[in-house]
Amino acid sequence: MGDGSRVHWEVSGNPEGKPALVVHGGPGSGSSPRSRRLFDPEAYRVVLFDQRGCGRSVPHASDPAADLSVNTTAHLVADMERLREHLGIDAWLLYGGFWGSTLILAYAEAHPERFRAGAGAGPETGAEGLVGAYAALMNHPERAVREKAAADWCAWEDAVLSAEGMGTPYTDRVDDARLGFVRICSHYFAHGAWLEEGALIRDAHRLAGIPGVLVHGRLDMGGPLATAWEPARAWPDAELRVVERAGHLGGEETGRLVLAALDRLART
Repeated sequence: MGDGSRVHWEVSGNPEGKPALVVHGGPGSGSSPRSRRLFDPEAYRVVLFDQRGCGRSVPHASDPAADLSVNTTAHLVADMERLREHLGIDAWLLYGGFWGSTLILAYAEAHPERFRAGAGAGPETGAEGLVGAYAALMNHPERAVREKAAADWCAWEDAVLSAEGMGTPYTDRVDDARLGFVRICSHYFAHGAWLEEGALIRDAHRLAGIPGVLVHGRLDMGGPLATAWEPARAWPDAELRVVERAGHLGGEETGRLVLAALDRLART
């Protein structure tokens, strides 16, 4: 990407299908091949990529020497646009959840002419204060300090989701994957994702004429329903589907609604 960062990407599905970019959450979670299951491989050309510093992108954020000053929302938006140009795609559908939806909105509002449609769970951003203290711990020179901070962060994430009965997805991350994830998360949220307060809602009018579907669990404690309701209200052509008994991690009904949305958007 021109500044020492290299971003991993991969393509599957129909080379002549509708281009779709999967924008993973976290930030710092990395992409998952499971995301491909949501897309009809005959209808879509599916692009997965690992955002800076995570997954198979390098340098990995678990390395304290990895420079996070070149890992910001603006850098990720530029990476997505550079990837689009590299693949020769005129415009694409974007799919993502939570942080992925936040990044989708940031990209789409910067490049509405390249945004064909969107689907995902409600956006989220972070806060400063305590999160900033974790960001400092994740840059401590001693690995043991970083590991303890990462373990505590993930334990808190899982505690928030514990009522959903779907395991401990954050604590289950191991070794460098956990360190990189928490270092990137705390870095982004301590800086409010470098997004002016309310900017994504204020500029959602730029997406007029572009269809979007937001699927959100009413019981989500990690990203309350308002984080989906506000952009859905401000985005003229977006629809909000609320899953009454789902939380942050979704479930069968959430998956069904996402599949239905992607099948419908494939025909737009």
